[in-house]
Amino acid sequence: MKSIKPKINESLFRLKLQFSEKSLVKKLANGEPPLRSELFSADQMEQHGKTLANSHILDSQRTPDQYLLIRLAENEAFLFEVHNLLTEAVKAKQQITPAGEWLLDNFYLIEEQIRTGKKHLPKGYIRELPSLLNGPSKGLPRVYDIALKLFHMAMDG
Repeated sequence: MKSIKPKINESLFRLKLQFSEKSLVKKLANGEPPLRSELFSADQMEQHGKTLANSHILDSQRTPDQYLLIRLAENEAFLFEVHNLLTEAVKAKQQITPAGEWLLDNFYLIEEQIRTGKKHLPKGYIRELPSLLNGPSKGLPRVYDIALKLFHMAMDG
């Protein structure tokens, strides 16, 4: 059996690189890092959402229909690849990180969210969403940018 440790490390490295601060700073407007703070209360979240919305400049063009479903499929494939590599590592009695253990223990939750996304994101829906004219999420739905920013805050908080 080929050694799967390099594959796991490569996949986890790619995942880490996607969310690393250095990589993230390049993607954010003006090179500013994401906010670092405790979890927001409902009122704070509402205020933060308004602040983000006010910073957006909307485009009259809409995002291509399938963009979000394509991104979902790409992320699903990557997550399943990592899950399979971690499963192989455990079967081979190799040590995995706590994050890898968490992924294996909670993968059913990720699968459930993927199914929900596929089911409740019908074709054509994305055309109804306002898109951004500029910034790192140019051409994407405003809600996608907001979700990314909230995700990065959670990862860095």
